[in-house]
Amino acid sequence: MALWRLYYHLVWGTKNRQPLIDNKREARLYPYIVSKANSLDCIIHAIDGTDNHIHIIVSIPPKLSIAEFVKRIKGSSSHYLNQNFPDLPQFSWQEGYGVFSLGGKQLDNAIAYVQNQKIHHQQNTAIALLEQIDDNDDPPKPHKS
Repeated sequence: MALWRLYYHLVWGTKNRQPLIDNKREARLYPYIVSKANSLDCIIHAIDGTDNHIHIIVSIPPKLSIAEFVKRIKGSSSHYLNQNFPDLPQFSWQEGYGVFSLGGKQLDNAIAYVQNQKIHHQQNTAIALLEQIDDNDDPPKPHKS
C-alpha cells in the first residue's frame, strides 16, 4: 500500500458551453460522478458547477492517471445522462479539461470555492484562470533561473 496525498482541481465544460446541466440533470449527475469516482478508488472532496461546466476537487491514487480518470468520468457520465434523460437534448462534454494540483494547505479554500460555484458566477467573483476552459493545450511557462 502506498502513502499518497494528491489533490486536484478539475474543470471541464459541456460541448460548446451549451447550458445542458439543468437542475434535473444536476441532481443525478453529481451523485453519479461521486459513485463512479468511488469505484475507481478516488475521493471526491467537492463537486459543483453551473449549467455549462463543473468543478471537482478530487484525490486520484497514483495507480490511475489524471487523464484516465477524466476520460472515465466524462464518458460514463454523458452516457448515464443520455440514457436517463432521453427526453432532454443530447448531452456531451467538451474534449478538453483543466487540471490544477493542490497542496494540503490549499484544500479547504479550493473546496469552499467549488461548493460556492453558483454564487461566484452570480456575483462575478469566479477566478478567471479556473474558468478558462478550451480544447487547446496550455502548459505552464518554463521557470527562469
